[in-house]
Amino acid sequence: MSKKLLIETHTVKISPSQLTENVNSDNGNLMVEGILATAEVKNGNGRYYSKALWNREMDKYNELIEQRRSMGELDHPESTVINLKNVSHLITDYFWDGDNVMGKIEILPTPSGDILKELIKNGITVGVSSRGMGSLEDRGGVMEVQDDFELLCWDFVSTPSNPGSYMHTLNEGKNVVTYDYTNVNKVIHEILCSKGNCTIF
Repeated sequence: MSKKLLIETHTVKISPSQLTENVNSDNGNLMVEGILATAEVKNGNGRYYSKALWNREMDKYNELIEQRRSMGELDHPESTVINLKNVSHLITDYFWDGDNVMGKIEILPTPSGDILKELIKNGITVGVSSRGMGSLEDRGGVMEVQDDFELLCWDFVSTPSNPGSYMHTLNEGKNVVTYDYTNVNKVIHEILCSKGNCTIF
């Protein structure tokens, strides 16, 4: 079996009322928390990851967390390489809740991070999605992810594949100003124009 790029997505739904006090006290960046992955179930892509597999990969990934190298992108590239110009966030911690890998995510003040933050602040539902390499074996209609799986990162995307997994913002004591935008293009336009880059609209 050959390894291929495997992408799994969880929904992130954050209401504007949850954004009133959700800022990292160290640097002022928006923080969200929720399910990164679920083990021992068939997911929306018809794939099954064992808890032992996620345990092993999270132990390895924790080194990246400790080194502040656990970055992810806004949208999934069809690549195994994290493109620094598209980085939007950083996984800052993880823990287990039953069969769910839970994570804390810091939204970074990068161009992609600013877009992600405005989408979240304006009630847009986005997904958090694992990106990894591995092979699959068909086990009676369920594609079991094999032991050669390697977790690369988590990205934020628009299309969820695993219903019931939601992120929420962390309450750490500062108010975040929210704006009432009617669509995603207006949010993106506002962000780009505030930085003097209105060339695409």
